[in-house]
Amino acid sequence: MKQPQTSDDLVRDLDGVGYLADDGLATIAYLSLAMRRPLLLEGEPGTGKTALAEALAAAYEVPLIRLQCYEGIDATQALYDWDFPRQILHLRTVEAITDPGRPVDADAVEQSLFDERFLLARPILRALREAPAVLLVDEIDRADDEFEAFLLEVLSTNQVTIPELGTIRAVEPPIVVLTSNRTRELHDALKRRCLYHWIEHPGMAREVEIVRTRMPEVSQRLAEQVVGVVQELRARGDLLKPPGVAETLDWTAALDRLGRDELDLMTAAATIGAVCKYREDIDRVREALSTMLA
Repeated sequence: MKQPQTSDDLVRDLDGVGYLADDGLATIAYLSLAMRRPLLLEGEPGTGKTALAEALAAAYEVPLIRLQCYEGIDATQALYDWDFPRQILHLRTVEAITDPGRPVDADAVEQSLFDERFLLARPILRALREAPAVLLVDEIDRADDEFEAFLLEVLSTNQVTIPELGTIRAVEPPIVVLTSNRTRELHDALKRRCLYHWIEHPGMAREVEIVRTRMPEVSQRLAEQVVGVVQELRARGDLLKPPGVAETLDWTAALDRLGRDELDLMTAAATIGAVCKYREDIDRVREALSTMLA
């Protein structure tokens, strides 16, 4: 895989696929690549944590392998499993072609059941075998402590042991990006293994630049109006879910689909569902829109 030589190279590479990284994020991401250390990104939803992993995969033309974490996830969902229906079919085939008068080699049959062809590689195993690749461990804070400990062991060794097949090592360690919305604190052991960065919401000028980069067909006037309203919504402090950059892009795309070149009160009120995802937030914002757009 082509490696950036400096953080400025990384900024240019990410810019080429439409991801605008500030100096702090670019520096820590570059160090993660250069030092082969996992990168842990925390921040509010919609600040571009997942998008960074996607941009790295696109910029360096490697597969993006995503592991979506959730409550109750365990090593089986993350690592590997066996294709049980195919194993049963294989047993029936062996029975059908075996001579009734001939003794069956039970050990050979059992060994054939755990052949490579019956192995279902889950995201972590795929990342180890298919590297170079980007492994995105999304929303690690949703998983429990046991899974976090398992993940730490894999990240420390870049290898897994499958009892029936042996140890599988990564020829080249994958690029690992972990994201967290900080619904709970992660263990210090995992944090020590990673380089860390907190992603803030962008400022006005950078967010307008992000919108114009992603959607160059949108007018400068519309981009500035949308971003201005979104920035005010974040600053209010009374919304259940303040909008992120993802909502800014969604709202801009919705307005552009409606053929709007600038934001008016009626259209803003009708499309506010692209920005706010709770009824209480929508009610609050609709009451304030006339002041915001004055």
